[in-house]
Amino acid sequence: MIFVFRLLSCLSLAWLHRLGALAGWLSWLFSPTYRRHMRENMVLALGEEGERRVRFAAIAHAGKQSLELPKIWLRPLEEAAARVVKISGWELVEAAVREGRGIVYLTPHLGCFEITAQYLSTHAPITVLYRPPKQAWMQTMIETGRARTQLHIAAADLNGVRTLLKALKKGEAVGMLPDQAPRKGEGRWLGFFGKPAYTMTLAARLTESGAAVIMLWAERLPDGAGYHFHLLPPSQPVTGTTEERAQQINHEIERLIRQCPEQYLWGYNRYKRPRGVEAPPEDH
Repeated sequence: MIFVFRLLSCLSLAWLHRLGALAGWLSWLFSPTYRRHMRENMVLALGEEGERRVRFAAIAHAGKQSLELPKIWLRPLEEAAARVVKISGWELVEAAVREGRGIVYLTPHLGCFEITAQYLSTHAPITVLYRPPKQAWMQTMIETGRARTQLHIAAADLNGVRTLLKALKKGEAVGMLPDQAPRKGEGRWLGFFGKPAYTMTLAARLTESGAAVIMLWAERLPDGAGYHFHLLPPSQPVTGTTEERAQQINHEIERLIRQCPEQYLWGYNRYKRPRGVEAPPEDH
C-alpha cells in the first residue's frame, strides 16, 4: 500500500480527484452499510430535499478525500502547503499571536482536513491529536506524512493530552477533529443535528485553558485548483461547564457543515456507540 501511495503522489491533484470521485462512487455502490450511514446522516442533518441536493457531490467528495492523501502526505511540505491558494480569516491567527495566546484549531471532517495542520506548520509549531490506526502500514504513512519539522503528533491517550496542554502553555497551537467519536470514558452523549452523538470532551477541556478557539476547514476547489482555507471564530464565546462547551462545539461544527454540506464526510458513523458505552437516554 505504501508503494501504491507513492505512485499516486506523483499524479496531479486534478487526476487524483477524478480517480477519487470514481472510488467514492464504487464505495457507495458496493457497500450497503456505507450507503445507509451516508443517507441516514444526510437526511438527519439536511432533510430529504437537502439529501437529494447534495448526495451526488458528497459521494464524489468522500472519494476525493481519500485519494488526495498521497499528495499531501508524501510530497515535500512546500509543495503540499502551496495547494492552499486562498485564505479567509487569517487575522484571527494574527490576533492570537499578538496576544501571546495558544490556539485551539477545531477542524471537523469537512473538506480536506489533512491539509490544515500541514499548512499551519509552515507558520508556527502545531501539535495535532491522532488515533493510532490498527494497520501498521497506515501508522507508517501517518508518521511520514504528518511529522513535519514544526508539525508534531500526539496519540489520543493521557500522554497525548499532556502534550497538547504543554503546547498551549507555551503559546503554541494544537489541532484536532472534534467530531471524531471517542472511546469509552472520553465523551458524553450530546446533540448533533438533533440526535445524541457520543462527543469528545477533550476539545472542550482545551478551550478552558484560555487559548484562542478557531474553527477551521479547507474547501476543496474544483478541477484540482487547490484549497480555500476558512478560519472562523465561534459564533459566541465558548464558555460554561465542559459539557456545555462540548455541546456548543457540536453546534459550531453544524454551522460549518451547513456552509458546504457536499464536502462533509457523511459516511463516517458519527452516531455509533463505542464498545462499553451505555446507550443514550432516549435509546434505553
